[in-house]
Amino acid sequence: MKYILILFTFFSINLTAQNILKFDKKNTECEDKWISYQIDKDSTYVFGFIYIDSEAGLTLNYEGKFKIDNNGKFNRIESETKNEVGFIKVRLEPSKTAIAEIPQSKFKELNIDKTPSWLKSYKTDENSVNRLFRWGYMYNGWNECEKALTFLEKAEKIDSKFKGLQTELAFSYNALGKFDKAEISLKKSIAENPKECYTYKELAYTYTKLVNFEKVVETYTTMTKICTEQNFIQETAYNLAYEYFKIKDKTKFKTWKTEAEKWSKSENKYTKNLIIMETELDK
Repeated sequence: MKYILILFTFFSINLTAQNILKFDKKNTECEDKWISYQIDKDSTYVFGFIYIDSEAGLTLNYEGKFKIDNNGKFNRIESETKNEVGFIKVRLEPSKTAIAEIPQSKFKELNIDKTPSWLKSYKTDENSVNRLFRWGYMYNGWNECEKALTFLEKAEKIDSKFKGLQTELAFSYNALGKFDKAEISLKKSIAENPKECYTYKELAYTYTKLVNFEKVVETYTTMTKICTEQNFIQETAYNLAYEYFKIKDKTKFKTWKTEAEKWSKSENKYTKNLIIMETELDK
């Protein structure tokens, strides 16, 4: 009976925690949020504040641990040893590990403020085009492209010709399937810097998704004349070969398979995949 009672108590605590803490967020979704990680073996929760450092990137300001009692109260655990260090800053890598945003109603119980006083030193120059671009660039790198656009589109209103901005916008638009907008941004970028090969690669990708293969070929031809990055050229040819593979156009597939293979001296992921596709078409 005692064993059953212990299990029931543990289950009740877990159920209470689940009702209060929703572990449904990725760390890249929690900028400027108080968060908690899943329960430890000893029924404690690690918590801290996630913010972005312009140099270090996504960062956790570790604050400590807490437990949740049967009434749902958050009880912060005081350091058990004098040698334990608080407020540890941990650089984070993007992760799909589920974490929970701590409800504001629990801030007082944990003795924390909604906005930590130390955060203001990281919030300087928030509306400058450079900072907005940097934040957009980081969020694109974390595949949080909708969030990236909230910064990049603000930056565009300040200085649409800021170096790299239009290409970064196009990356977001392409990722979100907004190909018409991507084309507009990429053309603006090329007008400013007509020899940037990465921009042409993105434009060729955009035209591929718009199923405008004539424009892809036109862009590819330009790339072969001005680009030194052969991997970009190969990727473009590969993407076009793949499109013809999907519609089972053997002749054009083989033409672009040959083009793609020209740009690498050894076997790579593109050449391997092309061989597999060719075998499939020849069945």
